[in-house]
Amino acid sequence: MGKRKPVVVKKAEPGSDSKGLHPRNPHRGRYDFGSLVRSCPELGPFVAVNPYGDLSTDFANPQAVRALNKALLKHVYGVEHWEIPAEFLCPPIPGRADYIHHLADLLGSCHGGAIPKGGSIRVLDIGVGANCIYPILGHCEYGWRFVGSDIDARGLAAAKNILHYNPGLATAIELRRQDTPERIFSGVVKADEVFELSMCNPPFHASLREAREGTLRKWRNLGREAGERKAPVLNFGGQGAELWCSGGEAAFVRRMIEESAGIPTRCLWFTSLVSKSASLPGLRAALKQAGATEFRTIEMAQGQKKSRILAWTFIGPEERKSWAAGWEV
Repeated sequence: MGKRKPVVVKKAEPGSDSKGLHPRNPHRGRYDFGSLVRSCPELGPFVAVNPYGDLSTDFANPQAVRALNKALLKHVYGVEHWEIPAEFLCPPIPGRADYIHHLADLLGSCHGGAIPKGGSIRVLDIGVGANCIYPILGHCEYGWRFVGSDIDARGLAAAKNILHYNPGLATAIELRRQDTPERIFSGVVKADEVFELSMCNPPFHASLREAREGTLRKWRNLGREAGERKAPVLNFGGQGAELWCSGGEAAFVRRMIEESAGIPTRCLWFTSLVSKSASLPGLRAALKQAGATEFRTIEMAQGQKKSRILAWTFIGPEERKSWAAGWEV
């Protein structure tokens, strides 16, 4: 585990969903469904010829999306076992991989442009979820070590099950329960423990109602009318704290900024995804107030979907270079 297999995508075409992905992302082209099915026959029943004459799958079908994820993880990254309970978030892997690759570049900016690899890089994934996707991708691509935290015991149990059946991952990924939902770093980061990175995909919505409305919009965007099902489900699933929290992502990231100021030297770069550009002005103001030495906004795109990474540090440029001096490449 740690070296992914050759890329199994066809050349990207204009208008493809891969437009805008990071140059090192192995999912930039269209999926090679033939190769994926050969690696993971479980995907086969969900693959058919679309109206354009290409093999494809129904991205509005949660079972199809899960099977596609299993195939990608097995064929591209060598992950033999990946199962999550039906109600938990099933992440779109291309976008998740983009976050990892942009973080690698962020570390490279402290290291003369050289991307660090291996176990000397430790990453804290806040809200690791049942899918454990960021630690899996980060370790398989770069050999990094991870600590994944979550408030949901059932989600952590599912993630531990994935690690149990993939020993190469289990030696590089540690899972921890956050017993105080109001806290982010406190209770998870141990005394004198340091990380090169922290990362987070925060709850996007501010309420359960808002989350349900978002599900309906995505359902319509996939070409399905709400009337087709009495209770439409999001193709990528998700429940509870995975989807919403009081105040939404802006409140969650602001809380993260406030807590990070209390442990300024324990992490080289704190980061979080920010889906709403309207959240950025308030978060930048919070970073200035917290005394961040530097903060950056890294734009990301997958097809028409736009997002960005907000990264901040309390460590000066020369200290960052000293920190990076012992990294492997």
